[in-house]
Amino acid sequence: MILYQPPKDAEVIPLIDIAGLYSEDLAARKAVATEIHKAARYTGFFYIAGHRVPQALMEQQLEWTRRVFALPDADKQAARLALSPCRRGWEGLATQVLDEGTPPDYKESYYVGRDLGPDHPYVRARLANHGPNQWPAALPELATATMAYFDAVSAVDHLLMRGLALSLELPEDYFEAMMQEPMPILRMIHYPPQPERAQENQLGAGAHTDWGAMTLLLQDQVGGLEVQGSDGQWVRATPIPGTFVVNLGDLIARWTNGLYHSNMHRVRNGGGHDRYSIAYFGNPDPNARVECLPTCMSADNPPRFAPCTAGQHIEEMYRLTMGEKKAA
Repeated sequence: MILYQPPKDAEVIPLIDIAGLYSEDLAARKAVATEIHKAARYTGFFYIAGHRVPQALMEQQLEWTRRVFALPDADKQAARLALSPCRRGWEGLATQVLDEGTPPDYKESYYVGRDLGPDHPYVRARLANHGPNQWPAALPELATATMAYFDAVSAVDHLLMRGLALSLELPEDYFEAMMQEPMPILRMIHYPPQPERAQENQLGAGAHTDWGAMTLLLQDQVGGLEVQGSDGQWVRATPIPGTFVVNLGDLIARWTNGLYHSNMHRVRNGGGHDRYSIAYFGNPDPNARVECLPTCMSADNPPRFAPCTAGQHIEEMYRLTMGEKKAA
């Protein structure tokens, strides 16, 4: 049983060098896992360095993100989300409500996932969020560039899941079987400057937790991401060049019986500048069973969450935040 108790006097988001996870030395990998454990118990957020994603690739993808949202409206409309059978493509401003009861989030997005053809079993079965990507015709090189970035970050996500397993005193490959047909989503996001006549309480992204397993966020230097501390106050996740901001989602909280945090966060773009970020939402196979891990329960600490599949949970959260009706 894991007994680590997080400190109560630190309101910072730690920076973890994950280079040790690439080592053949188990002790080096466990040392990184210990740091992940500390961050996961406290804020559920941490920066990572030593991830081996080239800086040039990161900067290139941010530039492609700017170019996507600089397209004329007609070009974006031609690749809009509503035209995709699997929620891929452009989503316009003020479409999603992440914080129920507040105005729609003041952002626009472009969704990308694994590019699956009609013969893939999950596409044939019409599982939600599985199928082909949709790309704007005006940017023919976007697909190749974005998928190169997607694959690089996906490799880091898989590595972090191995580190997460170690941090929970589980076999390093514990989650591997659940990651063979994952359903990650990459979301390029544009937060325009907050308008003077914005609705009261309208933010770039309302306060929310992420739905899946693990999020890797690349943000530009404008900033605006805020994380809720244990005292309820909001802590700025100041951009650090060359790093990703990693946070744990609701699936990890369910797996760990609440031991690891899926923490509230929001985006406030109040600086008068356009803000761009790229969120990679790492999710396991849609059929992966999410139930309390053996190292996270005991006779005195029974499971707190009902088992579910990853796909069921993600689909329900789409419906809640996008105003979609549940299928009959």
